[in-house]
Amino acid sequence: MRVFSQLLFFYTIMLLSAAVRAESADEKLMIGSFSSGSLDHWEAREFKGKTDYQLVDLAGTQVLKAESATSASGLFNEQRIDLQKTPVMNWRWHIKNRLGNDINEQEKSGDDYAARIYVVVNGGVAFWQTKAINYVWARTSPVGKVWPNAYAYAGANGKMTMIALRSSSDQTGTWYSEKRNILADLKHQFGEDIRYIDAVAIMTDTDDSHGKVTAYYGDIYFSTN
Repeated sequence: MRVFSQLLFFYTIMLLSAAVRAESADEKLMIGSFSSGSLDHWEAREFKGKTDYQLVDLAGTQVLKAESATSASGLFNEQRIDLQKTPVMNWRWHIKNRLGNDINEQEKSGDDYAARIYVVVNGGVAFWQTKAINYVWARTSPVGKVWPNAYAYAGANGKMTMIALRSSSDQTGTWYSEKRNILADLKHQFGEDIRYIDAVAIMTDTDDSHGKVTAYYGDIYFSTN
């Protein structure tokens, strides 16, 4: 009986451990696994000129390096994500240098960012219903500033929202970790309960201000909290 009890005890512990591992696995949805040397599912899209994106080793870890010189192109990962399961987007980033201090990011002439990550809700054939939140490393806009994208098409004011997470008050050459509840942000910005997003994108762009910047992006993933 004692042997049986011990076996039952260890069997129970194994089951609990497996359940914890399964639960942990369910809590994390990897979108950008740059540290493992992968750019799977990421596709380049050019808007004006080509920003150079490549995986590089930085202090012993693989990260995504972006170099932009009067260019605007991004990397898109089209994947439908259920925000009721994993509402929180996590990532880290840093910039090597800043854009000029005379740009106005609320105008088309200054709509450039050393680093940005954004989420997209596809409007499908009703393209005017497409929504996006851009989390940006701003130059002149203060942290916490929110504004509609300068290029938002007519009648879509606020459908492409910019949020300054970092700005000139943050250090260059320093990694910063971010965590945003996308489900809550979409509700707050658009007043709607939006369960799914359809893409995550990365863009370092300098086409409007004719500048030159270098930025680095770490892994991107979604989690339950």
